[in-house]
Amino acid sequence: MANVSWTRRMRRAGLVALVACSLAVTAGCGDKAEEKTDTGGQGGGTEQVSLGFSQVGSESSWRVANTKSVQDSAVSAGIALDFQDGKQQQENQITAIRGFVQKKVDVIAFSPIVESGWDAVLQEAKDAKIPVILTDRAIDTTDTSLYRTLLGSDFVAEGRKAGQWLVDRYRGRQDDIKIVQIEGTTGSAPANHRRVGFTEAIESYPHLKVIDSKDGEFTREGGERVMKTFLAKHKDIDVVYAHNDEEGLGAIDALEAAGKKPGEDVLIITVDASRGGLEALAAGKLNFVVECNPLLGPQLMDLVKKAAAGETLPTRVVTDETVFDQAKAKEVLPTRQY
Repeated sequence: MANVSWTRRMRRAGLVALVACSLAVTAGCGDKAEEKTDTGGQGGGTEQVSLGFSQVGSESSWRVANTKSVQDSAVSAGIALDFQDGKQQQENQITAIRGFVQKKVDVIAFSPIVESGWDAVLQEAKDAKIPVILTDRAIDTTDTSLYRTLLGSDFVAEGRKAGQWLVDRYRGRQDDIKIVQIEGTTGSAPANHRRVGFTEAIESYPHLKVIDSKDGEFTREGGERVMKTFLAKHKDIDVVYAHNDEEGLGAIDALEAAGKKPGEDVLIITVDASRGGLEALAAGKLNFVVECNPLLGPQLMDLVKKAAAGETLPTRVVTDETVFDQAKAKEVLPTRQY
């Protein structure tokens, strides 16, 4: 009986040792799991959130500031950013988005060069269960489930603000005011919507006449080229409405080359409120500037983290913006970030 009792005690000791060993191994695995740091800033030991971002290009100071805001904010938020420059070509952006899908990033964000032609590639992202965020610009689609939210400006409102300033400026006048419009890239959301908003604002005032309109590609060179065309074609031009500051600065170059005084002989309205635009406004060469804020990075990173966590996002997030006359431009220039 003593031998049997001793054998049983040994078996129990062996079992206890085995359980203790198993617990130690499990604890060891737990320690390794906890070593994964929360570089994504979400807490709870989650992996770093990855974001694939496709930019329009670097066609303007606004776009350069927008890119910097996205890149800097990704670093601050601890988000792994895969940044791709579309170089003003839609096919480049489609290729980039397909690349993001293949890499299995957590979230895709992009600023679409044009409004149409995105359904197929965004369906690929949807099938891969990767949420998509539109930044700065909208797309033209009947399937709004292809993206989670749109972060950016209200371009129609910007156009209305530009048109309303003109209405107020020439209120009570009966003679025709001849307006030329330097549009942004054909087919892009800001060009389409800024034209619509401007038209809505002035359409009840028949003396405010848009006599010509042409694509300036959102660049200073394009604005100068288009303005030269307008000057050669039209004898009298009272107002230039440019869809961004760069085009307006190009119009200034063309007017000065033609011996005219921008801001006096021809009034100029622009959209963006970049440093270059506000400097021209402060100098009296532009007359009115509508702000379009490029510093979307912090808001974007907040939305990216929420999308990656599966949270519900608002379908539209509008940035806060204002307008500038000469006095206000002089006031803000010393601290202007872009």
